[in-house]
Amino acid sequence: MTLIEWEEGRHLVGVDEMDSVHQEFTLIVNRLGETQDPSIFKSLFIQLLEHTQEHFALEDQLMEETGFRGFDEHREEHERVLKQMHYINEKVQAGNLDFGRAFVEDLPRWFDLHADTMDNALAVHLKAAPEADSFAV
Repeated sequence: MTLIEWEEGRHLVGVDEMDSVHQEFTLIVNRLGETQDPSIFKSLFIQLLEHTQEHFALEDQLMEETGFRGFDEHREEHERVLKQMHYINEKVQAGNLDFGRAFVEDLPRWFDLHADTMDNALAVHLKAAPEADSFAV
């Protein structure tokens, strides 16, 4: 089942690095929603965790390098989600796929809210930053 319908008007933030990472996130989440194979689900969940770690590290780096005022709050949200994902990954890898599926099914709500608020604020900041020429916009 497709969990996140990609909508450019809703999901694009206007910073190429962030937009491509968000599209990849959406693809992984949707593959998790579609697979019925337990071993594929486990593998995809690890892929989602690794992707999300890289995704958040990129955003954290962009925020730190450009002096984003909402850095602490945004980073704390990243840390909270990663902590939760690590915990759920332990459950998934131990065979509790229902626990993992419930988490994955809730990701679209979280993603929409996070992209609409925190990521859009970061994108506005990045586009206005003096270093904006170094970001693909």
